[in-house]
Amino acid sequence: MQPTGTLRGIAAMLLACAFFACMDAMLKTLAGHYPPLQVTALRGLTALPLVCLYIAWRREAGGVFNRRLRWRLHLLRATLNMAMLVLFVHGLKTLGLAEAYTLTFIAPLLMVLIAVPMLGESILPRHWVAIGLGFAGVVIALRPEQDAFLAPGALAILVAAVCYALSNMLGRLISRTEPSAALVFWTTAGMALGGSLLSAPQWVPIQPQHTWVLAGLALSGFLGQLAIAEAFRHGQAAAIAPFEYSALAWGLLIDWLFWNAAPDAWTLGGGALIIASGLWLARSEAPRSGTQERRAA
Repeated sequence: MQPTGTLRGIAAMLLACAFFACMDAMLKTLAGHYPPLQVTALRGLTALPLVCLYIAWRREAGGVFNRRLRWRLHLLRATLNMAMLVLFVHGLKTLGLAEAYTLTFIAPLLMVLIAVPMLGESILPRHWVAIGLGFAGVVIALRPEQDAFLAPGALAILVAAVCYALSNMLGRLISRTEPSAALVFWTTAGMALGGSLLSAPQWVPIQPQHTWVLAGLALSGFLGQLAIAEAFRHGQAAAIAPFEYSALAWGLLIDWLFWNAAPDAWTLGGGALIIASGLWLARSEAPRSGTQERRAA
């Protein structure tokens, strides 16, 4: 991988994290006025037109509506993504962005565990050490002396992280035979349709002042998807993925600017341990990935 390509990928990942942090700020704003299921539906409904335009521009409609798609896996992935977003929005009602991000950072470590039964991958001793440190970081971030283990918001974010990890593993499984456009479209369509149907009985009329929030939600989420795809297209995954932790810095900034909130020492300490374990895992995987690429070449 050329250094310029890696630098371009890092810049794209940093930009993607900024866009996604803005999107999550919009979700947190909507969470104070609408039920989580309705916020999930709005996330899908606002993003779907942009996704359709992008697929038409790329001329990838044939891959999206192919009869040979693995529909059961797409349905399961859409369900997991919808559950993830509902739980994440529910958690944002009581937690700041930085606190929520700290707990969701456990997802990359969960992916290592899930990859064993789902993808047939093996876990090395250094993986177990990194996973153990990551879970210790979660325990610290949950502030055990304050009974935070029973806090509904924190539990919702942790379950959302599990759904996110499972969804990503399913995405890796599906992408072996199907284009990424199919993944994006059917996940977005699933959130729009499923969220709309489930939230219909308790649908709250959209307030006019939230129109700009919905527009920002659609645009930031769409640009974030493009940026993260660009990141992994131009850089080595092991070198790019650790920069996803920059989301914590954006979360801290947005919490301070818009909600005048800051995480406590427990959250920061636990987050630092989770990030350190994730960085160590990514760094230890880099040599092996480079060796595999050279052998393939």
